[in-house]
Amino acid sequence: MKIVSILIFTVLLLASCGTDEPLNRQPNIILIVTDDQGWGDLSLNGNPDVHTPNIDALASNGTVLNNFYVSPVCSPTRAEVLTGRYHTRGGVYSTSSGGERLDLDEVTIADVFKQDGYKTAAYGKWHNGMQYPYHPNARGFEDFYGFCSGHWGNYFSPMLEHNGQIVKGEGFIIDDLTNKAMNFITANKENPFLLYVPFNTPHSPMAVPDKWWDKFKDVELKNTHGFKDKEKIEHTRAAYALCENIDWNVGRIMSKVAELGLDENTIVIYMSDNGPNGYRLNGGMKGVKGSTDEGGVRSPFIIQWKGKIAAGEITNEIASAIDLLPTLADMAEIETEWQNPLDGISLKKLLMSEGYQSSDRMLASSWRKKTSIRNQNFRLDHEDKLYHIEKDRGQTTDVSKNFPEVHEKMLAYKTKWNAEMQTELSFPDERAFPVGHPDFAFTQLPARDAKEHGNIKRSNYFPNCTFFTNWISTDDYISWDVEVLETGNYEAVIYYTCTEENIGSEIALKFGDTVITKTITEAFDSEFLAKEKDRFPRMESYAKDFKPLSMGTINLKNGKEKLMLKANTIPGKQAMDFRLLMLTRVK
Repeated sequence: MKIVSILIFTVLLLASCGTDEPLNRQPNIILIVTDDQGWGDLSLNGNPDVHTPNIDALASNGTVLNNFYVSPVCSPTRAEVLTGRYHTRGGVYSTSSGGERLDLDEVTIADVFKQDGYKTAAYGKWHNGMQYPYHPNARGFEDFYGFCSGHWGNYFSPMLEHNGQIVKGEGFIIDDLTNKAMNFITANKENPFLLYVPFNTPHSPMAVPDKWWDKFKDVELKNTHGFKDKEKIEHTRAAYALCENIDWNVGRIMSKVAELGLDENTIVIYMSDNGPNGYRLNGGMKGVKGSTDEGGVRSPFIIQWKGKIAAGEITNEIASAIDLLPTLADMAEIETEWQNPLDGISLKKLLMSEGYQSSDRMLASSWRKKTSIRNQNFRLDHEDKLYHIEKDRGQTTDVSKNFPEVHEKMLAYKTKWNAEMQTELSFPDERAFPVGHPDFAFTQLPARDAKEHGNIKRSNYFPNCTFFTNWISTDDYISWDVEVLETGNYEAVIYYTCTEENIGSEIALKFGDTVITKTITEAFDSEFLAKEKDRFPRMESYAKDFKPLSMGTINLKNGKEKLMLKANTIPGKQAMDFRLLMLTRVK
């Protein structure tokens, strides 16, 4: 009987050890970053018109950093999240056409965690480089699904990519990205993982599924603020509908974490990349997206780690996107010698009540040669005016004469910071678009990264998801400044549309002395996609379906050269509309 009891006890002990094992390993990380969601777009922050119970629950179960700052626009913030360094150090100076690329000598959060044994994935909007080795698969993320551009023109089963290959999305994009995130969590429940979920809403276009729009389309908004003359109500309604969809998907992620018993061993962070993409309720702050004022750079920030980080706490210490990498590495007890000095600091002691010492820290926000500086109590704006932010979020009263020492100190810091950062950027940007990296089979060269010549026109001023049209002359062409990293043969596939009356154009792809040609023999045209889902007139290009056409195999030799796409013959009114050239290594 004693032997049986001992055996039963041993089995139970082993089972219990197996159950507890995930809780004793390094914590999982889930980092959710939304796009153009303002501080005021959450019911947590007092907005009576939007209901975000799942995000609010994160705050109830975790800690809110009430003075958390990011950059004024998308790609710079993402670069700072990834590296723990100001975006200018990483060569990021624009949101498109190559200026969004993160320098290759930068070490990312995924590099750090992957090297320490974590499984890594990113699902959503990347916006720090498309062609490998700028691609997320080259920056530490083992699995990537989404798009690499700054914004996307279609949110409903759009053209996306999975680890470099073109795929078709499945349903509304945020729901689809969440499905991929949940599948990753399930597949890696036994491993420590880093999951980056950069959602691309409520960034425009304001394309909203009926399910979420129906609640808001006829509602009279209750909020009151000082921007009524600037607010576009239909835009605000659409933004709130998209925020409620985000909240629903955050709830799905958290339910999956709970279902798998990972609550107490998973750090979850929720934040946005910049201020709101329009004038709406935002805590009375001055500025929106693109501004270095308080409203353009203050982001909601919530961090939950059950049993480790205090629940329901709100801290007013200033913090920044550059603090994420050092903080999370510290919490995961990853010891590393940083290849590049970090600008951020670890907030572990602050978040885990371990005797964090406040300091007279200063944080910079900069965009398009406008820099503002924030310390714990004040903001020095890009015009060198000083505001007591704790008393004046709207930046209405310049107090530089009342606090001359503070003003002088912050001005000196700003001058030094600007001078240092100018040395980090080199103009003109001479980085070519890389093609044919030996470690990656695919190279996408979209219209976004090309230059148009002659009569060819871009479908929209904002290039990220554009296509080329009005290709009416054989003198017209498009080109990319590329650097072939390894000589080899590549299948060239163009994505085109062409009406029936315009078929027959012979298209030539030229690289140096090498030329291949293909005649368009099949008509394919597309209406603008999901146009009826736009709830507010868009600024961006509409998206279409484009047909892939293989041009055959081209030999590309190592080195820098212009890659050109021309039309040798145009029997109709125009050659084609062009969206993308995909080059795939032929073994």
